[in-house]
Amino acid sequence: MGSKSYEDAIAALSKLLRDKTDLGSVAAAKIKKITAELESAACPTQFDAVKRIETGFLHFKTEKYDVFCRKNPDLYGALAKGQSPKFMVFACSDSRVCPSHILDLQPGEAFMVRNIANMVPPYDKTMYSGVGAAIEYAVLHLKVENIVVIGHSCCGGIKGLMSIPDDGTTASDFIEQWVSICAPAKTKVKSEYSGLSFSEQCTNCEKEAVNVSLGNLLTYPFVREAVLKNTLVLKGAHYDFVNGKFDLWNLNFQITPTLAV
Repeated sequence: MGSKSYEDAIAALSKLLRDKTDLGSVAAAKIKKITAELESAACPTQFDAVKRIETGFLHFKTEKYDVFCRKNPDLYGALAKGQSPKFMVFACSDSRVCPSHILDLQPGEAFMVRNIANMVPPYDKTMYSGVGAAIEYAVLHLKVENIVVIGHSCCGGIKGLMSIPDDGTTASDFIEQWVSICAPAKTKVKSEYSGLSFSEQCTNCEKEAVNVSLGNLLTYPFVREAVLKNTLVLKGAHYDFVNGKFDLWNLNFQITPTLAV
């Protein structure tokens, strides 16, 4: 049966329910059931957002929340009184690279900021106050001991940065202005890796942009002070979700052995 036939059948049944107010309750219920079945058949792959949220929370509740509570009955009671995360993590908004999944971070372990291309802007009280407030809260109030900026493979934000014309022409209201925070990374890659393909240049820029963000973190006075006092460590990272690899490096850019799955 074609989609037009389904639509006609649904419309006819719906009209019958509206017009025949004297239908018996059993007949009316039967018609509603048939109508629902037809609608389901007409759109067999229709995504049910509410159902997905409900089943997702149910899975979390039974497989994670309840498990946490059995292993550590006091966990959520303690978290209700406050948080003391050891990490602040900057990660991309990309749906493929959730840092809690990648690093198996548990509730209370990491204070998160996610944005396009996991960028840290330089200190600016007006332009980037939202990010600045998060950094200030993490460093001065939560006393995090580590800030990790995690880049990732196939990053659309970095591809966008690398694609901005040299004349600075923009085609969006926000995206290009935002990713231009790491324009120095683009400049370095274009200069040092001009012989590589665009895809390879983007991969290099994903990592160089992390380094720019690490440098930008040092423009925040309270970050710089904490680093000098050795109470805060800055680290860069790159997650290759295609190959299951994770690189981690310090502010001095010494890379640890690649972690591979």
